[in-house]
Amino acid sequence: MKASSVVFGVALLLAAVSVRAVVSEAELQENTAKGLRLISLEEGVDPVWKTEDDKLALKRARVNFFDVTEVYDPKTPIIVHPDSFAPAVTYPAPSHQSAVKAIIANVSLANIQTYLSGLTAFNNRYYKSQTGVDATNWILKTAGDIAAAYPASQATVTKFTHSWIQSSIIARIPGTMPGGPITILGAHMDSINLNSPTSGRAPGADDDGSGSVNLLEAFRLLLAAGFRPTTPVEFHWYSGEEAGLLGSQAIAKSYKASGTQVKAMMQLDMTAYVKPGTTEVIALMPDYVDAGLNTFLGSLITAYSRLPFVTSPKCGYACSDHASWYNQGYPTCLPFEARYGDDNPVIHTSSDTVSVSGFSWSHTLEYTKIAVAFAYELGI
Repeated sequence: MKASSVVFGVALLLAAVSVRAVVSEAELQENTAKGLRLISLEEGVDPVWKTEDDKLALKRARVNFFDVTEVYDPKTPIIVHPDSFAPAVTYPAPSHQSAVKAIIANVSLANIQTYLSGLTAFNNRYYKSQTGVDATNWILKTAGDIAAAYPASQATVTKFTHSWIQSSIIARIPGTMPGGPITILGAHMDSINLNSPTSGRAPGADDDGSGSVNLLEAFRLLLAAGFRPTTPVEFHWYSGEEAGLLGSQAIAKSYKASGTQVKAMMQLDMTAYVKPGTTEVIALMPDYVDAGLNTFLGSLITAYSRLPFVTSPKCGYACSDHASWYNQGYPTCLPFEARYGDDNPVIHTSSDTVSVSGFSWSHTLEYTKIAVAFAYELGI
């Protein structure tokens, strides 16, 4: 995830607004060939060309951005705010409490710890590093082994390849109505050391190893319980989040282009830290989310978690992968580890480990429960 301390002076638009495509195909090809990247820094403002070093400088300055180089289409106007075309979805109150509670009673902290130990063992999971590729293959195998253990589920685990070397991963539990709207749970697999991205140590235990392993355990729990949804449920592990939400943008754009309906998308990005001296809560992000889905998420937390939920301060422009889906007009939500500002202060460094003061296994366990409930209540 990207922590942001920059407040931009552009107000959110109240409806979808189209603006001209400001970069021609020729310019896009020419500058991309030079190694430049097209960066969107705020809503309603034209994207600008930056070097990779410029991108790192932005991250070090805690400035959020989309790297739109891979998804920019000069022939298509840019939609800068999609509120008016977001699907009108009504989310019912939780109604499968007996079934869900029986599943989450079997959540394994030992599994979560083993999964996270495997992910943090890689030197880093940077999207341009070989160890980032190795981490992708580890998730592919781990999720694939889970699916193979429950063949009746007909679950599949596949790579979504990109122009960079680290793929994203999609695990799919098919529905009895395979063409129905998909429920998506996402996390980002990559990690970064801002001092030395390619070779520096970046265990990324919290950012976002925590969300990644929540999804692995939720996937296992559902398959072990014989979960057969009515509409498909997908688990996504995104590549390149730390480089400008690259993987999630590519996948969200491809789903939109193919006309894929999405019932709801929930992002888990940092779920394991409780600031010493603060009250343990689950914080719901209020920006770049669907209000109705946020209300539904709150009802899930009340029904299935021991923790209370609160509304967080805003996390800002392009703060995590849910924003990629929101920009395509899909309903999104993001339950976060703490009120924004009370989150883990050592992310993007070699110190993002399970040993940091405030790292809590019992806290991250709650997000696995929420993931199971989200998948079950929306998939059935």
